[in-house]
This record gives sequence, structure tokens and C-alpha cells, in this order.
Amino acid sequence: MATRNSKEQKSKEKGEIWELRLYVAGQTPKSLAAFANLKKICEEHLSGKYTIEIIDLLTNPTLAKGDQILAIPTLVRKLPEPVRKIIGDLSNTERVLVGLDLRPGAAGTRRSA
Repeated sequence: MATRNSKEQKSKEKGEIWELRLYVAGQTPKSLAAFANLKKICEEHLSGKYTIEIIDLLTNPTLAKGDQILAIPTLVRKLPEPVRKIIGDLSNTERVLVGLDLRPGAAGTRRSA
């Protein structure tokens, strides 16, 4: 696993752009909170190295199929690979950082929303 982490670290050091998609359903309080939390995390940890695409499933429900979205809000990290998903309003910053591979998780611990 150290190889994967060092490879990811090298890609981060190269200034790779992170492509993130946030699936929401309208402008509900949970959707707005998820966007605000994501924006804050990105500014603190990926400043200038990310794009966020907001996909409103009330407007385009068929787009949920492509990323196999089962719950909302859901964040999908498209790049860097591998694709990762985080469900919820992203208020647990530590869980989001671990989920995005921006911070290693403690081995054997289970993270909850």
C-alpha cells in the first residue's frame, strides 16, 4: 500500500487537478451545506488544484446512472483515479479528507457519517 500512497503523493506534488462532482437534488439545506463544506475543504487542502461540478438531479435525473448515485448529496472524485464516493453533507472534515485520500485513515477503524 505504501507504493500507492507514494504514487498519489507524487501526483499531488505535480499539481494535478482534482475533478470533483457533487450530486444534489435542488437547493435543500443538506445540499447547500455539502457544497459549502466541500468548498471550504478544497480551499484549505487543494487550493487552485480542483474543479467542482454540481449536478442537480432534479434537473437531470438521468445523470445519476453514470456514477451509480444511490443517495444524495454524494461527492464523486473523478480524478485523480481511482474514483471515490462520499455520501452526506461533508460536515465531518476528517472523514472527507480520508475519503478523498488527502489524509491516511487509521488502520482498523471504521468511519461513520
